[in-house]
Amino acid sequence: MAASTHPEHPTRAGRTAIVVGGGLAGITSALALADAGLRVTLLEGRPRLGGAAFSFRRPSPAGELTIDNGQHVYLRCCTAYGWFLDRVGARHLAPLQDRLDVPVLDVGRAEPRLGRLRRTALPVPLHLAATLATYPHLSPLERAAVGRAALALKSLDPHDPALDGINFGDWLRSKGQSARAIQAVWDVVAVATLNARSAQCSLGLATMVFKTGLLTKPGHADIGIPRVPLGELHDTRARATLEAAGVRVELRSRVTGIGREADGGWGVEVETAPHAGTRLTADTVVLALPQQEAHGLLPTGALDDPGRLLKIGTAPILNLHVVYDRTVLRRPFFVAIGTPVQWVFDRTDTSGLTEGQYLAVSQSAAHDDIDQPVARLRERYLPELARLLPAARGATVRDFFVTRERTATFAPAPGVGRLRPPATTNAPGLYLAGAWTATGWPATMESAVRSGLTAADAALSELGRPHRSPLREAV
Repeated sequence: MAASTHPEHPTRAGRTAIVVGGGLAGITSALALADAGLRVTLLEGRPRLGGAAFSFRRPSPAGELTIDNGQHVYLRCCTAYGWFLDRVGARHLAPLQDRLDVPVLDVGRAEPRLGRLRRTALPVPLHLAATLATYPHLSPLERAAVGRAALALKSLDPHDPALDGINFGDWLRSKGQSARAIQAVWDVVAVATLNARSAQCSLGLATMVFKTGLLTKPGHADIGIPRVPLGELHDTRARATLEAAGVRVELRSRVTGIGREADGGWGVEVETAPHAGTRLTADTVVLALPQQEAHGLLPTGALDDPGRLLKIGTAPILNLHVVYDRTVLRRPFFVAIGTPVQWVFDRTDTSGLTEGQYLAVSQSAAHDDIDQPVARLRERYLPELARLLPAARGATVRDFFVTRERTATFAPAPGVGRLRPPATTNAPGLYLAGAWTATGWPATMESAVRSGLTAADAALSELGRPHRSPLREAV
């Protein structure tokens, strides 16, 4: 296809925007811009929306299943992601717990033992006092020490830049936390929310997670789990909502370059299968891509130090998918300690499985296992599941496979905060979005949505477009 400007998107005749990237950041940015009256085109290189939170169909000995690439949950404090669910008409498809309740199974001692991390309706911090006082995986002295550390954490300001350079694990040890307490309490939360253990985390990001989720309002850490595949939320419903808002969604459209036009607008070079050489123009461009890809497209001078994007490390997530011939787990999920297994979820109904049970084992910060062969992972993890779940010992495994996200999130290491850029750039009309930008949150669905809304808000303010920010309403 020859280079062209689409006539239905005249750059200067009206306010137009191009959003590059169809993950949660791009979807939310496109919706917010369209809701404010801009004519928006969303470009996504893959044949689907959803970014790193998607679904796919897989033939299996148990029948064709719908598989999420990884288990994703959110918390009640994730108000921006809640806005997204409302916007795509899917809040009822990802219900929240009435009250936080996390079963924690310890198999590191002689006899397996079940404990629970749960809250009451009492005010903070009393809402966690009962569960801490009876938590069987810690000694009385360790429980008291955890309570003191939580109060110390509550006094910190997550926005204090000094906390960014401090190692959370070191801070915990300075507050009298034993290795056992770190494993049985702090890392249960850190691994799931930060994709890192405490020893690899910035105190700033850890403070944000624990203070916002557990030490601000009693219900903030209540867990929401989708009842449908992620593709239903982040692709099917999202695409329908975008199109209803007037957004033109172009899949299989890879952006190869961005540059200034003679009239001051932006030109975006696109390869759209099976064509190449299309050029779109717009007043505003939002780059909602992973940091490495965004770096490759940034025009010269757009950031003072663009190389810092490449210094933001990444962390992997490995998901093990196991289909049994019978029910082996009778709760929606649990977390394990004293074993390589981390979080285990029942995905039977979501996948469409009609006989037996399908479990997803979510392994965050999986640096040691991410490149292991499937046979090796099967050899390692199936016996561990049998240790955790007695009913699995006599069950037949009908299918076992893995999904790997080698760069699932940015690494929340000490110092990462100073590397994360804001939504605005030095180039008027060009904005950045993605969970890795300076949202103040770790690399979660919440951070991705917040980044998209922040980029849209900055763009609309620069254009002088009156708008109501969903982000301000969501805080």
